[in-house]
Amino acid sequence: MNFIVDWLGTTAFTLIGNTVSWVEVIGFVTGAACVWGVARQKIWNWPVGIANNIAFVILFLGAGLYGETVLQLIFAAIAVYGWIKWSRGASGTTGSNDLPIRDASRTEAFGAVAAVMLGTAAVAWLLHAGTDSQVPIPDAFVLAASLVATYAQAKKIFAHWYVWIAIDLVSVPLYFSRGLALTGILYIGFLALCIYGLVGWNRLRATSKPVPELAGV
Repeated sequence: MNFIVDWLGTTAFTLIGNTVSWVEVIGFVTGAACVWGVARQKIWNWPVGIANNIAFVILFLGAGLYGETVLQLIFAAIAVYGWIKWSRGASGTTGSNDLPIRDASRTEAFGAVAAVMLGTAAVAWLLHAGTDSQVPIPDAFVLAASLVATYAQAKKIFAHWYVWIAIDLVSVPLYFSRGLALTGILYIGFLALCIYGLVGWNRLRATSKPVPELAGV
């Protein structure tokens, strides 16, 4: 096991003056595949996403991005929920994958905004007070917003794409500033894939039977 961990940390190549480890390469490949799978509504995006989470735990811990490290562990847990939710679909039958795309209710929208704001403030304070993090605020925002986006993704709430786009816009300069050039480039790709997913889901939503908001949920 130690041999594998040591190998993952070795240099695969150099990019823009920054060394790129094998674990960052694995994170790049699995991350891109996962987002493409979400955009295409493929159930396999969830197990691929879990593999991506494991790779990023190793990567972010080494880069001192502690909020991001914790985030990946929580992502993995939510991915299990999303995998089950998508598999059962609207009918509750395993393997159906017929969960409809829908809009967030007013309660869900306000709750999401509040969760991101309060989560960012709380995590930033914890990172500032308890770690040597050099970027507590953007690190905290990415953590809080990503949890909200992943939960909404599991519910197939359309607006989760807008949250991911905001996360990508913050993440790109964050990762470049920490010397993670390949991951920064990956998040530029994520941004493009999120726009692709947003357009695709919007097209599907427009051509399928409207799904009303779940008022008060």
